[in-house]
Amino acid sequence: MQEESSYVCESCGEDIVIPVDLTAGHSQEYVEDCPVCCCPNVIRLDVDDEGHVSVSATAE
Repeated sequence: MQEESSYVCESCGEDIVIPVDLTAGHSQEYVEDCPVCCCPNVIRLDVDDEGHVSVSATAE
């Protein structure tokens, strides 16, 4: 099971590493400010049956 994953901030292009919290479910969506440029990103996280994590982000 992955404990971290990453996304690319659409505003600044930085690769951002985030923790994966499986207690929140296998399909998650939340807003997180980029720690580099402070712009909000909508994070979508999906975990398949084998535990592989897929993360995508779009600007809010």
